[in-house]
Amino acid sequence: MVAATPLFSDLSAEDIDAIARRGVMKSFPKHVIVINEGDRSDFLYVIKEGQVKVYVSDERGKEVILNIQGPGEYFGELALMDDIPRTASVMTLKPACMVFVSRTDFESCLVDCPALALKLLRSLTRRVCALTDVVKNLALNDVYGRVARTLLKLAKERDGVLVVEQRLTHQDIADMVGASREMVSRIMKDLTTGGYIQSRDKIITIQAKLPRAW
Repeated sequence: MVAATPLFSDLSAEDIDAIARRGVMKSFPKHVIVINEGDRSDFLYVIKEGQVKVYVSDERGKEVILNIQGPGEYFGELALMDDIPRTASVMTLKPACMVFVSRTDFESCLVDCPALALKLLRSLTRRVCALTDVVKNLALNDVYGRVARTLLKLAKERDGVLVVEQRLTHQDIADMVGASREMVSRIMKDLTTGGYIQSRDKIITIQAKLPRAW
C-alpha cells in the first residue's frame, strides 16, 4: 500500500518494507477530525482507504477547503520537518484507514535511505506550488472564475470527457472557493442549464468548454 504513495513511489521494495514496518494502521469513521489546526503532533499520515478534506477555519466556523485527498495520498509531512503546530485541520469525508509514521521512525528512515529525503523535498515543493495556486485563485478571480478553475483542476479525463469524480456538494465547492453556497448553487444551475456541465449523484461531468466569464 505504501508504494502507491507519491512520496514513496521511487523507493525500492526493501525501503518500502522498512517504512511500512515502522507504521501503525488505524481506522477512522466518517466525519471525524484527525488533526486540528494548531495541534502539536509529529506523525505523517498515509491514506490507505477513504477520503479526507484538508481545511482551515476561523472562530466563527467558516471554512476554506485546501485539498481533498484519497487513497495513496498523505498529509502531515510538515510536522516531520520542524516542531511547528499543525497549519490546517483534516477531517474524514468517508470511513478511512490510514498508516501513520512518527517523526522518530521517519528520521531513522531518512538516515537509512537518503533518496527518501530528496523525494520529500520535491513533494514539499509541489505542495507549496499547489497552495500558491489556491491563493492566486482566491485573490484574482471572481466567484464564477474560482468555481470554473476549481472544477477544471479537480476534473480528470474519462473516455474523452472531463469528470469530477469526487462527490462534492455545493457547500463543499463553496468552501473551496471562499463563497456562499447560494452563489455557488446559482452558478452551477446556470452552467447546467447552459449545457456546460451535468451532475448525477454528485458526480460532475464537464460537457463543453466552460465560458471565460459569466
